[in-house]
Amino acid sequence: MDMDLKGKSVVVTGGGSNIGRAIVLGFAAEGAKITIADIDVEQGEKTAALALAQGAAAAQVVKTDITNLDQVKATFKAAAEKFGGVDVLVNNAGWWGPMGAFSQTEPDFWQKLVNINFIGVLHCTKAALELMIPRNSGAIVFISSDAGRQGEPRQAVYGGVKAAINGFMKTVAKENGRYGIRCNSICPGATIPASSEEVGSNSSWLDPAQTFTPEQMEKVAKSMPLRKLGRPQDIANAVIFMASAKSAGHITGQVLSVSGGYSMVG
Repeated sequence: MDMDLKGKSVVVTGGGSNIGRAIVLGFAAEGAKITIADIDVEQGEKTAALALAQGAAAAQVVKTDITNLDQVKATFKAAAEKFGGVDVLVNNAGWWGPMGAFSQTEPDFWQKLVNINFIGVLHCTKAALELMIPRNSGAIVFISSDAGRQGEPRQAVYGGVKAAINGFMKTVAKENGRYGIRCNSICPGATIPASSEEVGSNSSWLDPAQTFTPEQMEKVAKSMPLRKLGRPQDIANAVIFMASAKSAGHITGQVLSVSGGYSMVG
């Protein structure tokens, strides 16, 4: 299906690996012009090459630490200068780190989670809005988590931050709908990279044992209504849908779980 994204300028944070990589390749198949904003330039370049091979109109990689506002501003300036503006932002970059009970974690760990998963999103959303508002159009898709919808043991701060993203998204959607800007959140559940090639040097999946053992993965899959874990492509499909004004032009301020039925919020 043609999602009317051909030639659109898209910024994907953390676009080099895992879910971000699948999102980039999804936009590539639609013929978009893509800016991969990633701290891991080497992984980003690999994804950019794949994107061009799979149909992207253009692709560039800009080294970006989303916790650094100056770097974020430079990234969006590069996207606007090369591709004539920014039509879509996907706030994908995130980190959850080692999982464990909240009582066993420390403030420096909390702060890192907040900086990457929330402050970084604020930086990128601010930069995107400054470009989208004058054009009276745009779409921002936030990658949140089902951990932020119903809580998840061993992910207390991560879940709290993701819940904050959903609340922030709704307010931004209400404030900027008058400018034709749509904002929505996608909430993955457990989403497993298809191969080690999809994982960059900064990915939380670099050491899968920190998250799930194979036995735990099997147990989690069996607990899902659909009896399977997610793959990056599952998330990318939902992002492309939400980014497209053709398919989701009357949808804003919504939180969509893409988690095999793990979360069923009415």
